[in-house]
Amino acid sequence: MASPRTDLNADLGEGYGVWRLGDDEALLSVVTSANIACGFHAGDPAGLRTTCAAAVDAGVRIGAQVSYPDRVGFGRRFVDAAPDDLTADVIYQIGALDGIARSVGGRVEYVKPHGALYNTIVHHEVQARAVVDALLAVDVTLPLVTLPGSAAARLARDAGIRVVAEGFADRGYRSDGSLAPRGTDGALLSDTAEICARTVRMVTANEVVAVDGSIVPVEVDSICLHGDTPGAVDHARAVAAALTDAGVTLRSFLT
Repeated sequence: MASPRTDLNADLGEGYGVWRLGDDEALLSVVTSANIACGFHAGDPAGLRTTCAAAVDAGVRIGAQVSYPDRVGFGRRFVDAAPDDLTADVIYQIGALDGIARSVGGRVEYVKPHGALYNTIVHHEVQARAVVDALLAVDVTLPLVTLPGSAAARLARDAGIRVVAEGFADRGYRSDGSLAPRGTDGALLSDTAEICARTVRMVTANEVVAVDGSIVPVEVDSICLHGDTPGAVDHARAVAAALTDAGVTLRSFLT
């Protein structure tokens, strides 16, 4: 039986001008895939070019982290966008980041929605279809990173798009497999040992303990390590070490 393997991803390039969020350089030494902002919720062209170049130098795969056009809310507020508008917004973001990535020797190799858009297309059929339509219009070979069991996952598979099932190292789960909303009890974990233990359990046992204590089955191809939380780099390094110690191979889902 083959040993377990997983991809590690993190959200990068989320600064703007002189304001910086997280430590992209440090996280690029840990992760195997980088979800790089596309300018709609965070990121500016010069900063995104720097982040893409750093990812290329580190041998980390680049993904377009598409979002609602919501800088003030950091893309964490729902936008009731018309389907055609949302499809166009996603196409625009993929194209913009791909142009920047190609200028430094890389390219966009997958797509991961951010924040409220990510959570919305778990259950919102119309917006999920709009995101899938964007990938079909740009490049059907681009994988979509999304929550297992989501509407987006089902629609993408039906359309012939590869789906990468994602787990979260430091986020609480509800009993239905969705993420506990930010601001609610147990939504965000901060204890490094707990984060490591639950991540190893997700990857090796295909299950996670929900905030209500129930055990939820999950099968994931990639683990998200948030870069904008306190102690993010230390958590990321500890998770990578714990997975390696558990016999898990860390490798991009694209290899």
